[in-house]
Amino acid sequence: MWSSVESDSQCQISDGNIFDSFIIDSQVEHKLNLSAGWVLLVEPRSNLGKRLTELLSGRTVISIADISKQYAPSHSFIKDPISELKPLLHTLSLSKQIDSLPIKLMDKRIQSLIEKLDLCLKGECLKPTSWSAAEVASSLSLSESRFIHLFSQQMGIAWRPYLRWRRLSCAISSIVRGMSVTESAHAVGFSDSSHLSRTFRSMFGLSIQQAKSLFLKS
Repeated sequence: MWSSVESDSQCQISDGNIFDSFIIDSQVEHKLNLSAGWVLLVEPRSNLGKRLTELLSGRTVISIADISKQYAPSHSFIKDPISELKPLLHTLSLSKQIDSLPIKLMDKRIQSLIEKLDLCLKGECLKPTSWSAAEVASSLSLSESRFIHLFSQQMGIAWRPYLRWRRLSCAISSIVRGMSVTESAHAVGFSDSSHLSRTFRSMFGLSIQQAKSLFLKS
C-alpha cells in the first residue's frame, strides 16, 4: 500500500499501527484506513510476489520509508498507479520484476487470450468450460505443457493462480452489474455462493458483499 502525502492513512495489525506506505505479507489480518492512495494486490506465487516475500525476510510488514530513504510518495493523488509503481519498485531494487511486467506481450497467442479474458470487463466473460489449461492450449494450437510454460514466461505468473484472480474479478464485476452472488458464482465456475465467498475472503481479506459496497461507492 502506498499513500499520497496528503492522505490520512493508518493500518492496524496485531503488533500496532502503521502510518505510512508499506508492504504487508499475505494472510496477515489487518484493518486499513486510507483516504487517498493505492492498494496493490500481488499474487504471492508471481515473480513479483516471490521477490516481495524475500524482501519481507520473515516479517509481517515493513515500512517502505524504513528500507528506502530515497523514496518519496506523490504529493497528490494520481490516476495512473503505474507511473508511481515503476520508480517505487526500482527504488526497492525490484527493477528486474517491474521490467518484466507484461505491459506489452511479445507472444500474439497469449495476447489474444488476455484480450478475450478482458471482455469480462464489458460483461462478455468466457464460460468456465473454456478456462481449463487443456482447452485454452487447444484453442491456441499449443500442447498443454507448452501453453503452461509460455503463459508463465510471458505473464510472470502461472496459469492457475492467474485464472483464480480473473474469475474473482469477473464475479465482482457481475455482482456490481446486478447479478446475485449465487448467479455470479455459477457464471464464473464456482460450485455455489459459499465457495465463491470463501475464496474471495481468502484472497482479499473481506467479504464479497463488502467489496460490492466499495465498488458501488466508487
